[in-house]
Amino acid sequence: MSAGNALERALAEPGLRALPGDVARLLRRLAAPARLGAHLRAVHDVAVEIVVWVEGQGVQVDREAVLFGAATHDVGKVHFPQELSGAGAQHEPAGERLLAELGVERRLARFTALHARWDRDQATLDELLVTLADKVWKGRREAGLEEKVAQVVAGALGEPVWAVYMRLDDELTRLADGADERLAFQNRFPI
Repeated sequence: MSAGNALERALAEPGLRALPGDVARLLRRLAAPARLGAHLRAVHDVAVEIVVWVEGQGVQVDREAVLFGAATHDVGKVHFPQELSGAGAQHEPAGERLLAELGVERRLARFTALHARWDRDQATLDELLVTLADKVWKGRREAGLEEKVAQVVAGALGEPVWAVYMRLDDELTRLADGADERLAFQNRFPI
């Protein structure tokens, strides 16, 4: 099977929500590895659920930015494919530069450089949600990140942090329960 056919399968196979059309076109244009396409679909799929949950709590987010950010957060791995199967952070600034070169607005491109830097003081809720989706898609729970999200949501709602954290924990537990299926989906595609 050709790399292009594998990417097409990763973008189209049933099981996860489709990526936004502009992101799918971008990945085709970049001849992205199929594994990257599958990974971005898995994170985007979870991000949709998280955004729906946050909005259901009564907190507004930039839905377009969060979903675009989740769908492109690792796009720099096109230039650093070794980071698809190993550690590395070169893809983060490379992804932001790549998107900027392609004319993507800074408010959308920023997630590529910031998704691993959730612990900065100025991290926005939108940025935190992209990072959260990038953790939970594979069943990983990050207590400090979850507490920070709960604090921001609680502050927006005027509720105690513990009450929001309890609801968030229930939602993230539900999402983490689907990690095995998402991991299996991603791992069907070559790097």
